[in-house]
Amino acid sequence: MIWRLTLDRLWAPWRMEYILGNRPDECVFCTAPREGDDAKNLILYRGRLCYVIMNLYPYNNGHLMVIPYQHDETMEAMPDNTLAESAVLVRECCRIIRAAMNPKGFNVGLNVGDAAGAGIKEHLHFHVVPRWYGDTNYMAVMDDVRVMPQHLRETYEVLRPGFEELKRALTP
Repeated sequence: MIWRLTLDRLWAPWRMEYILGNRPDECVFCTAPREGDDAKNLILYRGRLCYVIMNLYPYNNGHLMVIPYQHDETMEAMPDNTLAESAVLVRECCRIIRAAMNPKGFNVGLNVGDAAGAGIKEHLHFHVVPRWYGDTNYMAVMDDVRVMPQHLRETYEVLRPGFEELKRALTP
């Protein structure tokens, strides 16, 4: 939740958890699926080689990531079947988000390495970011702040039925 207290300050107290929180020794993209609590970890779908998770610190509402279970840092290390499943899941993320949230476009991609802007460079992951006209406004330009109109848990519940349908369609 963000509160406006003055004309020149924007308060986002939820960020303190991220700033002061303990940093795990192990890769969060490896540990999240092992915990088994998909709702807590915002995991929407588990495939054979990859899973779909909501970004905890999203660029926009509905920002998803497709993450291989295999811990690889480079594209060259990713097996062909993992790359193929990743591509299918990126496509399905776009389809499900389009049906549930009606975006006008998407940013899709991955950042490989520090120089490319990878936040967690040790474990490749694909981003799927829905976009709407006007979703970039003065807030990001003036204060390096984003306004998220929907809580992560609400977005999870909006997207979950589409991924449940995908699970039924792909389960023999």
